[in-house]
Amino acid sequence: MDGDLGDFLRTRRARIQPEEVGLPSHGRRRVPGLRREEVAQLAGVSVDYYIRLEQGRGPGGPSRTKSGGVSDAVLDAVARVLRLDETEHAYLHAVARPRKQGARPAAPRVRAGIQLLLDSMDRTPAFVLDRRMTVLAWNALADAVFGYSGTTAEARSIPRQVFLDPAAHDLYPEWQAVAAQSVAHLRVQAGHHQNDRQLTALVGELSLKSEDFRRLWADHQVRECAYGVKRVQHPAAGRLVLPYETLTLPGEGDLTLLVYTPEPGSETAERLQLLGSWKATTAATPD
Repeated sequence: MDGDLGDFLRTRRARIQPEEVGLPSHGRRRVPGLRREEVAQLAGVSVDYYIRLEQGRGPGGPSRTKSGGVSDAVLDAVARVLRLDETEHAYLHAVARPRKQGARPAAPRVRAGIQLLLDSMDRTPAFVLDRRMTVLAWNALADAVFGYSGTTAEARSIPRQVFLDPAAHDLYPEWQAVAAQSVAHLRVQAGHHQNDRQLTALVGELSLKSEDFRRLWADHQVRECAYGVKRVQHPAAGRLVLPYETLTLPGEGDLTLLVYTPEPGSETAERLQLLGSWKATTAATPD
């Protein structure tokens, strides 16, 4: 996605004050944070080199790799100066040296064994996501909470649900946090898969249709959704407090297993048990 590298570096420069890295502030500044010249000085590269890097014009010179891209040493130095965390550091490498366009990947499919694994989790909602945050497979309890059965892949797109479905504000009491987290995770995926046309189209669609998405996307936050807590206001079960863990499925490319893990004996665990029983009874009752 054009401009991602420059936008990312500019937003990261803006959050660091000169005093934090031992530089004088020189009074008022036209822009917040570090200047490009200061980042170059601290990273040990020429100003022209850094400017070309930030502009995405392919810096030349001895710090280029044999393949023509900027070297790990330079990217690591810039990451150190800008105090990037592990996820941001990996993102910088990805957007600075995008992978070449290969054959169009086949649509991801969930193996039968993984579906059996999901179905064996009868006390925890669980589902499988692709890198575009579309739910591909789920178990009965996840269906009871989120209602995936009978829906299209577009309807099971978490970013589309969060930003384009007005009901999302009622479903997620902490909608702002869920929205920011969704965009930050989508940013990570977009950086690592810049040639994914469907992912690019999704970002374009959301940017066109949602002012909230445009604002959050412009912030250029990058963050993996590895674990955390999500609060859901279910129309039948009420408030659910759902800690979650994510696991990358080995041998399945970019598929991720997300499992909600409520505390045993908690109010949420009891409500989920009742919801699952009600759902099973409803499904077994003939029309």
